[in-house]
Amino acid sequence: MPLVVPGINSSLGNKSEWVNKLVGKTIGNTSNETSFAKKDLPESHRVLKPGDLKTTDHNPNRLNIHVNEDGAVRDVNYG
Repeated sequence: MPLVVPGINSSLGNKSEWVNKLVGKTIGNTSNETSFAKKDLPESHRVLKPGDLKTTDHNPNRLNIHVNEDGAVRDVNYG
């Protein structure tokens, strides 16, 4: 059975690609130098704010977008 590592051999892309696209930006309705359009995110994603409750199910194809208190993306990961 081949090894499947989310973000490396996933059809969604890799983590560093999403880090480069998102970190420092807010998630909004349009893309520009300070925001990224929500419609351009993978279908399986969730935006997590500090203190948000989240499910503990592991979905290797789901992009988790971690934002700070101001709504700017600070990190992303799959799971």
